[in-house]
Amino acid sequence: MRIRNKKKQFWFNEEECHILSINSTKAGMNESEYIRELLLGYKLKEKPDDRFYENLKVFRSLANNMNQISKKAHSLGFIDELAYKKNADMVIRFIEEIKNEYLKERRGVNK
Repeated sequence: MRIRNKKKQFWFNEEECHILSINSTKAGMNESEYIRELLLGYKLKEKPDDRFYENLKVFRSLANNMNQISKKAHSLGFIDELAYKKNADMVIRFIEEIKNEYLKERRGVNK
């Protein structure tokens, strides 16, 4: 089932359409995603350079490795699962913080 099941159609003039296209491309998003983020109160930034994505790849790889180690250790019966989960959750939060730092800035908009 689709999460977004309400369709909205908007009309833009040439200039507005061009600005939307440029801004969404700079942010590294498609136009729909860009508009949704703006509606949720984010001040979007330009898409970061390749270093950001290299760092994100490293962190994802780290989290994946931790998961593999956890499964193996659990099968052997000698891991503190709560401590491991806490570390894994910290990695996931850190990845989200990096995304927020590089990609979007929260504005004072109430949901």
